[in-house]
Amino acid sequence: MNTAVSPTRIVIATRESRLALWQAEHVRSRLQAVWPGCTVELLGMTTRGDQILDRSLSKVGGKGLFVKELEQALADGRADIAVHSMKDVPAQMPEGFALIATLTRETPFDAFVSNRYPSLADMPPGTIVGTSSLRREAQLHAQHPYLGVSPLRGNLDTRLKKLDEGQYDAIILAAAGLRRLGLGERIRCVLPAEESLPAAGQGALGIEARADRAEVAAWLAPLIDPVTTVCVQAERALTEALDGGCDVPIGAFCEAAGEGTLNLRAFVAQPDGSHIIRSQGQGPIDEARALGRRVAEDLLAQGAKALLAGLRA
Repeated sequence: MNTAVSPTRIVIATRESRLALWQAEHVRSRLQAVWPGCTVELLGMTTRGDQILDRSLSKVGGKGLFVKELEQALADGRADIAVHSMKDVPAQMPEGFALIATLTRETPFDAFVSNRYPSLADMPPGTIVGTSSLRREAQLHAQHPYLGVSPLRGNLDTRLKKLDEGQYDAIILAAAGLRRLGLGERIRCVLPAEESLPAAGQGALGIEARADRAEVAAWLAPLIDPVTTVCVQAERALTEALDGGCDVPIGAFCEAAGEGTLNLRAFVAQPDGSHIIRSQGQGPIDEARALGRRVAEDLLAQGAKALLAGLRA
């Protein structure tokens, strides 16, 4: 039974891309089901990450560019919550803010999208794959060194349009976003974790609020998915321990592995794929963050510390 005091109005801060609005609408519908007497409104905003499309995120400030304006709306009281793709949320939250709910994860994997080829293995040498992610780029170079990799920015529809215009022979996108927008038919194949290890938090939606608003956390508690929450906690703990962002290629994917156990796989790489350090670990479901830190420590012990320092030099 839900014992929280019923809210009368909740305002959701959201980016205005089609995918971000879908995510906010999804949370709105979930909240209205839990709190049928509550009015749930959307506050659409354009972030710096949406505005800067001519440079890669790693060169202009990282994924935090997608959340800062939303956090300002939370800070000044214009919004109660912000909905994020968890892979876009920096591992370390700014002071005064908290992630109060993580929803059930969609597929966490990457999708291969092409109008010409059924898979990466079918692409001939010299053909071009578009991606905005250093993580994807490193894995592409390592496994398909004969392919060209070219930067790809913009929202999901913009990226698909660039593919359809022939600027790329294929592109790699998060499968979750395509499925959420009813574009699953564009996926030629889903790349397994062995071929393209996902980013921390990929496929999961997170809800942020001011840390001092306990009543808001109570309103959102019914939306929490416990398994997704601990898996994302492990992935984010690893990324935080590595001080990782989109300026370095880091993959992290955690999943339930039998009753009460989590399995976490991770890597750190050179962007050109010439050097990839991998680790894997298991741990109890109630020690997710400790598992993330432990796998990060193993990566560092294998040489990730020097690799990361070199990338940031």
